[in-house]
Amino acid sequence: MAIYKRGGVYWFHFVFNGRHVQRSTKQTNRRTAREIGAAYRTKLAKGEVGIVEPKPVPTFQVAMKEFLAWSEHEHAAHPNTHKRYQTSAKPLMRHFRDVRLDTITPEDVENYKTARARAKGQKTGRRLRPATINRELACLKILFNREIKNDVLAKNPVSRVKFLSEDNEQMCVLAPEEEKAYLLAASQPLRDIATLILQTGMRPEEVYRIRRENVHLSQFYLFNPYGKTKAARRKIPLTEVAAAILRKRLDSVQGIYLFPGRGVGDQPIIKVNNAHAATLERSGVRPFRLYDLRHTWATLATMAGVDLVTLAAMLGHSRIQMVLRYAHPTEEHQFQAMRKVEAYNK
Repeated sequence: MAIYKRGGVYWFHFVFNGRHVQRSTKQTNRRTAREIGAAYRTKLAKGEVGIVEPKPVPTFQVAMKEFLAWSEHEHAAHPNTHKRYQTSAKPLMRHFRDVRLDTITPEDVENYKTARARAKGQKTGRRLRPATINRELACLKILFNREIKNDVLAKNPVSRVKFLSEDNEQMCVLAPEEEKAYLLAASQPLRDIATLILQTGMRPEEVYRIRRENVHLSQFYLFNPYGKTKAARRKIPLTEVAAAILRKRLDSVQGIYLFPGRGVGDQPIIKVNNAHAATLERSGVRPFRLYDLRHTWATLATMAGVDLVTLAAMLGHSRIQMVLRYAHPTEEHQFQAMRKVEAYNK
């Protein structure tokens, strides 16, 4: 009989009359777990308990389809999470296809990770970012954990695979002249979306999903009801510029959302990637992500003297540590800070 640890508790497994038996002891003490395993084996020998028939193990394709169906219901309140799983599932299903789940090993997952690291994006033609591959591995890990919870599998091969290192410092802060050039070259609704991010520090998807009833111009704020945490669901103060944009869209746009999509029904715009790429080309501004406009706002806010606790609340973060990767004071700002310290010491 063998004892091993998984998920913080010990499990036992052995072969009895040609059948593999595996159970969780729900114990964190190895000696106690071994005693429970021995007692269970004794009960089997005496016929006091029976061996439960194992559940059939599905192929990867079948398991992933069931997982996505579960995810759609489980994350109904957070559709972006489900969309992320759908995106990650596509390359995973192409790779593992009809392989049975219980035959996938940590080595197989490592091979997948290596293959994806060498692959290039169909649209960009560039190597995939580590973050993209890690999101796929995370999706795979959650799928296996769900099968373990359902007593279909015993081990998760992804748990023994190290995720790729992500360089989270590859963010840029736009200079004032870059902001101006970009906004002048931007078409609508991108111009309004970008301006709102630069004025409020909102996430792009939060701007896309602004609803008419959540805008309170008389009190100079809008309410964002979306997000996984309580901090993300917040009141967002408005500047004069931001308020003017929202006022104009309230008057000119029909429907629930101030940035409606082009599809059937009253739905928000999903993304503005094509418009963003075209604007970068027209403006001549160095390449950046639309999300970097939020990063730009956060950096300028810290330079203006906003403390990290307030900044975290305004950005919708639950922990101050999350703010540190957004706030990168410039060299000039650091010199000014030193002069303040010097003046205080005098």
